[in-house]
Amino acid sequence: MTIKPLADRVVVKLTEAEETTKSGIILTGSAKEKPQISEVVAVGPGGIVDGNKVEMYVKAGDKVLTSKYAGTEVKVDGVEYTIIKQEDILAIVE
Repeated sequence: MTIKPLADRVVVKLTEAEETTKSGIILTGSAKEKPQISEVVAVGPGGIVDGNKVEMYVKAGDKVLTSKYAGTEVKVDGVEYTIIKQEDILAIVE
């Protein structure tokens, strides 16, 4: 099954959280922070949203920095994705 976002929505896949700190301490599952860097999987077509024309600036494969608690989490074929609005993307990571 594939996900095709509508309007200004973007489907992202979260990157794995760090398992160790810079000093080498191994973190348990509950101690890990939710990652904010994600990979774009699919992008909606843009168009008119709330009476304003929306141009999509990201494309599939981009690494992006997202708002911490933005979007809706979904699980498709055992893989977790988040569907967010393009406005919740803070930056493209290069």
